[in-house]
Amino acid sequence: MKYISTRGQAPALEFDDVLLAGLASDGGLYVPESWPQFSAEEIASFKDLSYAETALRIIHPFVGETISEADLKAIIDGAYCAFDAPDVVPLKQLGDGEYLMEMFHGPTLAFKDVAMQFLGRVFDHVLNRRGERVTIVGATSGDTGAAAIEACRDRDAIDIFVLYPDGRVSDLQRRQMTTVDAANAHTIAIRGTFDDCQDLLKGMFNDTAFRNRFHLSAVNSINWARIVAQIVYYFRAAVQLGAPDTKVSFAVPTGNFGNVFSGYAAHRMGLPIEKLIVGSNSNDILYRFFLGGEMEISQVRPTLSPSMDIQVSSNFERLLFELYDRDGAAVAASLNEFRASGKFRVEADHIAKAREIFVGERFDDTGTKAMIKIVHDETGVVIDPHTAIGVAAARARRGEIAGPIVALATAHPGKFPDAITAAIGSEQGPPQALADLSQRREQFEVLENDSAVVQAHIAAVIEGAGK
Repeated sequence: MKYISTRGQAPALEFDDVLLAGLASDGGLYVPESWPQFSAEEIASFKDLSYAETALRIIHPFVGETISEADLKAIIDGAYCAFDAPDVVPLKQLGDGEYLMEMFHGPTLAFKDVAMQFLGRVFDHVLNRRGERVTIVGATSGDTGAAAIEACRDRDAIDIFVLYPDGRVSDLQRRQMTTVDAANAHTIAIRGTFDDCQDLLKGMFNDTAFRNRFHLSAVNSINWARIVAQIVYYFRAAVQLGAPDTKVSFAVPTGNFGNVFSGYAAHRMGLPIEKLIVGSNSNDILYRFFLGGEMEISQVRPTLSPSMDIQVSSNFERLLFELYDRDGAAVAASLNEFRASGKFRVEADHIAKAREIFVGERFDDTGTKAMIKIVHDETGVVIDPHTAIGVAAARARRGEIAGPIVALATAHPGKFPDAITAAIGSEQGPPQALADLSQRREQFEVLENDSAVVQAHIAAVIEGAGK
């Protein structure tokens, strides 16, 4: 399996090189040269497999010969033994044809653990085999940072730096990052938005001298290995609900587009998905795109669902590459226009192609709180604000979808106590695993939104440690 860049100017690489590179050298994102295909018979055979066994079947074609099947199995088994649900991402029925996929049973209580626990171990395997070390840099709008730090903490061949927007993540999300006592883990609060953090991250990768000097790599969903690990749970849920004989739809609360793009990847691999419903909050650039075919950036608005407070969704570039029939030059031209003017439009045939599988919905904080209360009143189940947008999006489209709809429950509700209290009128205490989080000592730096300042800080930390 070879991987190519969405901008068409970087060399094709194998899986292990893509893992360590993160971002392509031309600024694009890596995608497989061709999509692995699973027949209806193969998909049906997944029904009796465990989650880890399903993961091995799905991930192995993407890895090819770069990691032996025995080593890959050990990596996967190690990743998913850390979850407190035997099925890793269990399904819970909410109503007729309506399901929640609970994705918060990992160590940091968010869906990011599903990919990060795999990613940390596969990094370790490849780096140890090569005798190399890397500096991982990541940006987070909420849960990615904690999951990445947990997956990479105390690993000898990795230093990890996570950037997050100062004051724009929940207190619990922040403390999950800043209270980790690990010499190789570093958190940086940026005076700006998540989009600013992403720009700083991409700037580091595009600074060739800095990138090479510190052997940069990425854990954000720009790293293809994140997407690979997330494809698995779409197959898992769909098979449990009758695939391949039944088409299943997924409602996905969406910020950086990596989670829902993983569903699109599953669709391209042969999984019979009826619709992918993209749920947005007030930062509704994706909703507006699927409605009218134009991406137009606006100001980032803080909401009750901070992981979705994004205007520039990095993984959308991967979908654009597919909509443009894998024309890297066309992708680069559109994204250059987007950076220059803050908007671009796709042709009618391209948006028509997107609408064959994608639909969008949006909900503001009032709608989010209303759905939390509705679900609680109807079922007794408490959902977090991001999940509420997924459920609301599913219900908005219920009448036009024939098969079951799975709403992705992306975080434990206890991570958002203020929003839950505002919605249902009673407090939702922190999960037991995080009960003492407010007493733990925080360690982080607050830096300006300035690439020179951030890069100088990272250099000083690494070189000061003699690495």
